[in-house]
Amino acid sequence: MKLVVDNKIPYISPGLDALGRELCRRGTQLDIVSLDGAEIDRRAVADADILIVRTRTHCDRTLLDGSRVRLVVTATIGFDHLDTTYLDTAGIAWTNCPGCNAGSVAQYVSSCLLLLEQERGLRLSGATLGIIGVGHVGSAVERCARMLGMGRILLNDPPLEADGQRPGAWTSLPDLLAMSDVITLHTPLTREGQHATWHLLDAEAFRRVKPGCVIINAARGGVADEEALEEAMDTGLVSDAIIDTWEDEPRLRLSLLRRAYIGTPHIAGYSADGKANATRMSLEAVARFLDLRMSFEVTPPPLPRRTWEGELWRTLYDPREDSLRLKADPSGFEWQRGHYPLRREKAREEK
Repeated sequence: MKLVVDNKIPYISPGLDALGRELCRRGTQLDIVSLDGAEIDRRAVADADILIVRTRTHCDRTLLDGSRVRLVVTATIGFDHLDTTYLDTAGIAWTNCPGCNAGSVAQYVSSCLLLLEQERGLRLSGATLGIIGVGHVGSAVERCARMLGMGRILLNDPPLEADGQRPGAWTSLPDLLAMSDVITLHTPLTREGQHATWHLLDAEAFRRVKPGCVIINAARGGVADEEALEEAMDTGLVSDAIIDTWEDEPRLRLSLLRRAYIGTPHIAGYSADGKANATRMSLEAVARFLDLRMSFEVTPPPLPRRTWEGELWRTLYDPREDSLRLKADPSGFEWQRGHYPLRREKAREEK
């Protein structure tokens, strides 16, 4: 049995070794091939049975037709890089890692909100936050925003509203746009269906926003129309943009990157804790598929002990550093993602 894994998935080797030992005990040899995402091509997967990938590997007919792949696991919360229609039709099982990086993205948004207060004069206690997409990530952002004392929080998620979840909690998109001082996006990227999110914030949507609002996109590039966003900034409808996900990654709209208050290389969910969660969930998915009763403990290394000085949020994570790095070297987008420094959601405190 052959398993191909993206070599940028952290902390996964011990778990894969454990899978191999258990399969060997049962009489099956597991061949583990670790490759860079760009190297996971038709030749690499032709004789593979299982793939564990990231967003940079597009799993579709072009990659998989004629292969013997039976399971695709993406160690990410998003799965728009998987052609799920093709996978289902071809009888290839697939899974993602929902909620794995919710805490990490919430940390990113919380840090940005505090920076808006510190550097842009936004008074959080008097401001309205609009959250579009209230699944695992959006719910985590909501909890953090309440802890920060946001004046009002508006929620919009038509699929959840249609399912009858949290009755009375929802605000229509036009009302949310008109009333929010900060709008943060946390939807998947979908191009079809009643609730498609591709260019959800388009030119028409930006004409409805509260003038001078701030847009945060830590969801997927393409949920906000970047050309329309720049036009809204030109007219003052949007005062600041905080962008972690871009329409044409790894190629960036450089004019928007220059104007963005904070622009980062798709790393909002890249805390060590979030990566460890995704790795554990990926290993568990493979074990379930192989009918192995196994559990995995995946723990990132701790940060050094320290005594907190100043704001705890800035000690743990300051997104300005990532933004400065990307603005200085936009062509290094992929390298910066692949060599992202250790970042924890929690750290040990000196007693």
